[in-house]
Amino acid sequence: MPSPVTASLNSASWPELIAPAHWRCVEVISDLHLQAGEAATFEVWRHYLRNSNADALLILGDLFEVWVGDDVAKPLPGQPPGFEAQCQELLAEASQHMAVFFMHGNRDFLLGESFAAACSMTLLSDPTVLVFDEQRWLLSHGDALCLDDTDYQQFRSQVRTPAWREQFLAKPLAERLAIARSLREQSESRKNSGVSYADVDTAAALQWLQAAQASTLIHGHTHKPADHCLNPTADTPKHRLVLSDWDAGATPPRLEVLRLGLGATPLRWTPGSQTPPI
Repeated sequence: MPSPVTASLNSASWPELIAPAHWRCVEVISDLHLQAGEAATFEVWRHYLRNSNADALLILGDLFEVWVGDDVAKPLPGQPPGFEAQCQELLAEASQHMAVFFMHGNRDFLLGESFAAACSMTLLSDPTVLVFDEQRWLLSHGDALCLDDTDYQQFRSQVRTPAWREQFLAKPLAERLAIARSLREQSESRKNSGVSYADVDTAAALQWLQAAQASTLIHGHTHKPADHCLNPTADTPKHRLVLSDWDAGATPPRLEVLRLGLGATPLRWTPGSQTPPI
C-alpha cells in the first residue's frame, strides 16, 4: 500500500506534482467517458485498475461521461449501489497499490473533494507540472487550450466559477441530471451535424511549456491520439502527446494507456489486448 503522502504538490503559479524517489513508472489516461450503458469499456477499465503495475495513475479528465455532483455516488435508501458507487469502490481498491490522481475534464469538472477522498484519490489543478525522471511534464485536460472554440471557452469560464458551481449543486439531483442530459443532447447534435471541433492552439501550448519550463505537454480532450513536435526547427524541441479516448465498442477498440518509465521513451499500450509492460 502506498504511503498516505505519495507526492508533494507545489503551490506556485505552476503547481507541481513531484514524484517520490521510489516511483519507477507513471501511467496516464483520460477521456474514458464511463457510463452505465457502456459495460464493455467499464470492464476493461476494471481489469486495468486491478492489474496495472504502475506506481501512479494520472487521470487527466473526463473519466465520467457526466458528473453532476458527488451525491450521485451515494446509494438511495433501500437501493443497491449504483454505477458511480461501483466506480468509487474500484478507485479506492486501486489506490491500495498505486497512487491515483485526478484532473477535472469538461464532463466531470463537478467531481469534488468528498468523492475524491472516498476513493483515496488526489485532485490535481489544470495545468500541473509532473516532475519525474529528471524531466518536467506539463499535464492538462486540454480543453483550455482549444482557443478557436470561442463559444466553449466562454461557457467554460462561466461554469468554472465558485458562484456557478455553488448555485448548480444547490439544485435537486433530478434537475441537475436533466440539465446534463440536455447538454449532452446538444453536444451529440453538434457532433452528428459534422461540425469539426477545435484542436489545441500550438502557440498557446508553446507559451504554456515555456512558462512551465517543460519540454512535453500531455493532454486529452480532443480524442486525437498522436505525438506532435511543436517547433521542429528549434534547438530545444517541444512535444505534445495527445491521449486516446476509451471506447471498447469502437472498431478497432480505443483503450490506450500512456506509460512513462525511468529512462524510457513514453510508451502507448492497450489493456485487454496486451499485458502490462514490465
